[in-house]
This record gives sequence, structure tokens and C-alpha cells, in this order.
Amino acid sequence: MARSGRPRGFDRHAALDSAMHLFWEHGYEGASLLTLRHAMGDLSSASFYAAFGSKEALYRETLERYLDRHGGIVGALDDDRLAPRARLEQALVASVAVQTDLAHPKGCMITLSATISSEAGASIRALTKAEREVTRQALHRCIAAGVAAGDLDLTTDVAGLVALYDGLLLGVSIQARDGVGADTIRAGIGYAMAAWDRHRIGSPAQPGNPAAAPNAAPNAAPVERGLSPRN
Repeated sequence: MARSGRPRGFDRHAALDSAMHLFWEHGYEGASLLTLRHAMGDLSSASFYAAFGSKEALYRETLERYLDRHGGIVGALDDDRLAPRARLEQALVASVAVQTDLAHPKGCMITLSATISSEAGASIRALTKAEREVTRQALHRCIAAGVAAGDLDLTTDVAGLVALYDGLLLGVSIQARDGVGADTIRAGIGYAMAAWDRHRIGSPAQPGNPAAAPNAAPNAAPVERGLSPRN
């Protein structure tokens, strides 16, 4: 007879963490219901549906858990206690710290878990796409704040810089999964921040002049652990 109740000692938070890590590591479609139920405490089918409703509902709940724990980049980019450039650099460096942390799957759950799927996963793809757009909008606000504050030239292509830093954030997920070291990725952030500096008011470098690009990456800003890309 199939079990209808939850196992003794069922811990919902621990079950959600297990499911989150499976989705993060294997993607929405790569994490089967059977694997999820086993990792969440050997839940019976009836217990699983009673507790979480469906696989999609479970994914949505684990994604919210991921954002609560690791999705601080949007808040960092909007932190007006810091100058816009400092907000951006610290958010990028902190994202690398989380995405390369060995305590959980590498990369970003939003980037990796539902980018490509069958038509059945269309609603999940739309969900993660929307979350990545949240990050792009935060990047836009941060860079636009740099222009408004007089740090960046009024002719700065804000959308172009957004595309640069958004692409960097998305790429960190692949690099982390491929085993590229955190130090190497952080060095890349230094060079990416040089793009900001080339547009600073008073900078001798001019956009489109490769000869004016700096030869060395600036030092990375201190990292506050617990931040990662909402992308």
C-alpha cells in the first residue's frame, strides 16, 4: 500500500533546500520527480503533491528560496549608500564568490536551470527570463545613476554597458561550471570595470580608441558573501 503521510521528522525547509540544489545542478527538466522525492526525504507521491502541489509549484518555491538566499545583486546595485561604480563592482565580485562557492552547485540557478527546455517548460522559461530582466533593469539604474551623478559622461551608451555587464554575469555561470578559477574570473571583472572608467568625466580614454585602454585590471572591491546574480 502506498504511503499517504509524510515521513516522520519531515523538514520542509530541508526538503526545499534539497530540491533547490537538484534544480540548480540539473535544471528543471533534468531533475525528475522520483529523484526530487527521494532527495526531499523519500516522500511518497501522495505526500509530495499534498505538500507542494506540483513539480512546477515546487520549482517556483525553490526559486524564491534561491533569490532570498543568493539573489542580493539587485539590492546591491540599488544601494545608494555607495557610489554607482562601487555598487556595480561589489555586486559583480560578490556574484563570482557565490557562483564559485563549493558549498552548493556552481553557477546561477536562474541562468542555468531553465534557459533551454521543451515546450512543457515554457512557463518556467518565462519565469527565469523575467528574473534576468530584473537584473538588467537594476544594472540600467546603476549605470544611469553614474551618469546622473556626474561620474559618467552624458554621451555614455548606457544600454551598451548594461549589455556588457549582463553578459559578464551570465557568462560567469558557464565559466564556473567549466571549472574556471574564481581568481581568473575576478580578474575579468577588473577589465570589465575599465569600460566604466573609459567613460568617466575627465578620463583621457575615448570610447572606440583601443590604444587608450588600461593595461592592467584595477583591484577588486571587498566582497560581502551571500550575493549572487538575479539572472
